[in-house]
Amino acid sequence: MVNAFDDFILNETYEHGYPHEVWARLRRDAPVYRYERPGVRPFWAITKHADVIAVSKHPGLYENAPRLAVFPGLEPEAPTDEPPPARHLLNMDPPEHGQFRRLLSSRFAPRQLVPKTAEVERITRDIFDALVQGSRAGEADFVTAFSAKVPLAVLAEMLGVPREDWPLLFQWTNETIGANDPEFQQQGETAQDTAERSRTELFGYFWKMIEARRAAPTDDLISILANATVNGEPIPPFELLSYCYLIVVAGNETTRNATTGGLLALIHNPGELDKLRRNPALVDTAVEEIVRWTSPVIQFCRTPKQDVVLRGQRIRAGENLCLFYPSANRDEDVFDAPFEFRIDRSPNPHLGFGIGEHFCLGANLARLELRVIFRELLRRLASVELAGSVSRLRSSFVGGIKAMPIRFTLAESGQ
Repeated sequence: MVNAFDDFILNETYEHGYPHEVWARLRRDAPVYRYERPGVRPFWAITKHADVIAVSKHPGLYENAPRLAVFPGLEPEAPTDEPPPARHLLNMDPPEHGQFRRLLSSRFAPRQLVPKTAEVERITRDIFDALVQGSRAGEADFVTAFSAKVPLAVLAEMLGVPREDWPLLFQWTNETIGANDPEFQQQGETAQDTAERSRTELFGYFWKMIEARRAAPTDDLISILANATVNGEPIPPFELLSYCYLIVVAGNETTRNATTGGLLALIHNPGELDKLRRNPALVDTAVEEIVRWTSPVIQFCRTPKQDVVLRGQRIRAGENLCLFYPSANRDEDVFDAPFEFRIDRSPNPHLGFGIGEHFCLGANLARLELRVIFRELLRRLASVELAGSVSRLRSSFVGGIKAMPIRFTLAESGQ
């Protein structure tokens, strides 16, 4: 019975990686599956690529707002009238979603990011240099020394956050995404306490920045948001702070975990690493395969406004659909040999950045960062291997890696 695997379809840990065998069975036997388990509000698990697309491309029928995602331990077991803890692009629906998205969309357009390439390259080189200098006998934790720092530094500079405060952003993103992880909870805290405290601290920090940028705007994202209007009115404080919150958390965690998971995939597939070394021009397709393979965002929810039928299953208005992106990105009907990591995979219609109305605002920036990162790693590393166990984040939302010890040697040309 499929329901024997309920604890693996979705849980609050994923400490041992994604349950791909279970999702594969669901794709085959029950692609629209009713999930009911004590302690978790029920939902329909959507695991097929085509169904994730179909739901995502009809925002008029399937809403984001009622339930952003499934968060065991962080959300009530039944729907309530309580307002969400944050209100941003991910839980807005048309037409409001488009109005807020347009405030920053031009800053993340490919043409606008071209001048940032040199800056991303500088940041990546500097952080890699620090990794080398701080390593002992060619060993380091790749996450804390490199993959967590690069996207955080890029975003912090775009936001206008001073360097001395970057560790605060790192702390808040860890505590937000990893609220269920005991490592990020302070003594006596529950997961809910951790999430609320980190969000409150982040809101307070950015409100001070917003006030400063209203008095003296600069050329950064906070200045744009602080002085923007929607329908001729300033952005309300809650939505304004939520926008900052989204940029910090979403823009950091996904690229960070794609970087870590990408290097892990190359270590586990040395033939693909050799192929990329022989032909660095494959970095673009390699980045797409890394995003497909790692699928850092595990799931988002959608809620139909009226009764719908999906693959023969009647879903009532107000019931929640949970879209599993890592499952869609292994769909046998879409990808040839989906459980093989191929840096030259083409075509590669992965859904790692979502699709439709809510396609990731920062996808172009993430791709730029990943291309620069893996070019730099190829140039600087003669060899790389694991030097210990990989530690994964306890999260139902992001497939995170907290620690990945590596052992490396430097290429002569990349010293």
